[in-house]
Amino acid sequence: MRVTVFGSANADLVFPVPVLPAPGHTVLGGPWRALPGGKGANQAVAAARDGAVVRFAGAVGRDAMAAIALSALRGAGVDVSAVAWTDSPTGAACICVDAAGRNQIAVSPGANALARADQVPPLAEGEVVLMQMEVPPEENARLIHRARASGALAVLNLAPALPIAPDALRALGLLIANEHEAAWLAAQLGCATSAAALHAALGIPVAVTLGERGAEAAGPEGRWRSPAFVPDRVQDTTGAGDSWCGVLAATLSRGTPLEDAMRRACAAAAIAVSRPGAADAMPLAEETDGLL
Repeated sequence: MRVTVFGSANADLVFPVPVLPAPGHTVLGGPWRALPGGKGANQAVAAARDGAVVRFAGAVGRDAMAAIALSALRGAGVDVSAVAWTDSPTGAACICVDAAGRNQIAVSPGANALARADQVPPLAEGEVVLMQMEVPPEENARLIHRARASGALAVLNLAPALPIAPDALRALGLLIANEHEAAWLAAQLGCATSAAALHAALGIPVAVTLGERGAEAAGPEGRWRSPAFVPDRVQDTTGAGDSWCGVLAATLSRGTPLEDAMRRACAAAAIAVSRPGAADAMPLAEETDGLL
């Protein structure tokens, strides 16, 4: 079954630095690189490289950055016919990565703010629809309700953590958050930060990624925990969460249970952090198979 990703596409300007800059601090680093990025595009590439049939809907500008933003999608065979071309500049991110692989990111949304849910073609029953929060939340909300009405599985990665209509949140088939996003949401709901507590508060399946401690999930069928895979070397953590989400969506689209999909997603994320960049770091299916 197909995976449809609605989300952001950026051109990432990546600066390797010895230490992350502090306020008022200028750091001289190594040669910078221009790479494709954006949470939506990263996750679409991850899903496609894991073997899913993927289409991407988002927005870019009519500028030189658009070719960078769309390059990995095209290279991975993602259908980009639903991408809107706008007069706004293509979204861009400035990413500093230190010697330990930690990152510091500033994002200018640009054309991503003009992405609209009605760009997404008709949805099929059983299709996985993957969203993030780098496009207008109200457009995500529209697509969530449309996916539910179509019998598709609506999956939202709450990254970055921003408000979305409560009725849309409770209409999801799966919510994904990292520890920081889970803590933000738990504060809004007045509950604990665990996947089980968030599931109880929202009434939907919830998965929480825990970095080097793996991931946990809770839903009507029970609770699950997947340990992390330890990479040989952590080079860049920028695309770890996007790799996890994209591969999870691809695996769910094949009818795999959530517990097994989480394990595969953890393996893919371990490979992604061992490489530089975001979209370009996403592993091929056979690489994840090998680690598993």
